[in-house]
Amino acid sequence: MFQCVGIVGATGAVGRIMLQLLTERNFAAREFRFLASKRSAGSKLNFRGQAYTIEELRPEAFAGCDLVIASTPDDVAAEFLPAAIKAGCTVIDESGYWRMHPDVALVIPEVNPQAAINAKGIIASPNCSATPVVMAAKPLHDAARVTRLIVTTFQAVSGVGLSGTTELLAGTQASLDEQDYDYQSFAHPIAFNAIPQIGSFKEDGYTSEELKVVNETKKILGDDSIKINATCVRIPVPNCHCVSITAETERPVSPDEARRLFAAFPGLVVVDDPSQGRYPMPINCTGRDEVFIGRIRRDLSNPNGLCFWAVLDNVRKGAATNAVQIAELLAKHRFGK
Repeated sequence: MFQCVGIVGATGAVGRIMLQLLTERNFAAREFRFLASKRSAGSKLNFRGQAYTIEELRPEAFAGCDLVIASTPDDVAAEFLPAAIKAGCTVIDESGYWRMHPDVALVIPEVNPQAAINAKGIIASPNCSATPVVMAAKPLHDAARVTRLIVTTFQAVSGVGLSGTTELLAGTQASLDEQDYDYQSFAHPIAFNAIPQIGSFKEDGYTSEELKVVNETKKILGDDSIKINATCVRIPVPNCHCVSITAETERPVSPDEARRLFAAFPGLVVVDDPSQGRYPMPINCTGRDEVFIGRIRRDLSNPNGLCFWAVLDNVRKGAATNAVQIAELLAKHRFGK
């Protein structure tokens, strides 16, 4: 087992779920340490029935850790995680800063576990909107080679952190009371609205979130030739991201074959019986660690096209669960359990 696991950002939305998962999944380590900003240092945190004092995140704080799992803003990851590598730690990073660095492994354990095993430094966990796209595309790519993906995401407010859910609830109540509400986490009111912008606008009118879907999908699948177009929309749902995907493949894949491929792939769950009103929805998928797929149908405009709908809990499999699964993968490879 790992000797000492350092958790950075344990008090955030993803960090809280991470601690829950480490407990539920009985992740073994001789020692756990918790690191956070100077503002949080010195406060107490309960983990597995034991009180821990949060330590200040400083470069020297990583001494003695052999594994670090970090959930921080990009600037914090950029500043501090190189010190963890220098201290000899294996680092699993939830931020977006390191994902596209050429020498950093970007990993979904069900898709490219060997990349984590072979990694020498930081192992990055992907963007929560890229994860369902990659996991759905992987079995199709292996069976029939995906040539193009058209992706539209409908992303929950929990994607911006704890404040997103707070502002959705408060803003909804204010709207119902016909009062104004001063949103801090969103550029426009999110209650009873849909905002077709997540992140900042970049080249050709695409947002940073849309480019993450494009670039991270290609990197994890290991195929830069796949043509990908993405549109990302914030919707007034507390939790779970939804994705509409059209996949084009070298040969036709029937809906029945796709259902079999999806059902056989680890981490995917098929919920696809429209006649009975059964398809994935956020209300049914929150708190789960799988990616759910339904509305599987042929593309009326392309004989080699397939359309489907995917939903995942963005805070769990989109973030915390994936990081813990990477840690479990490393533990199994290094220690046999």
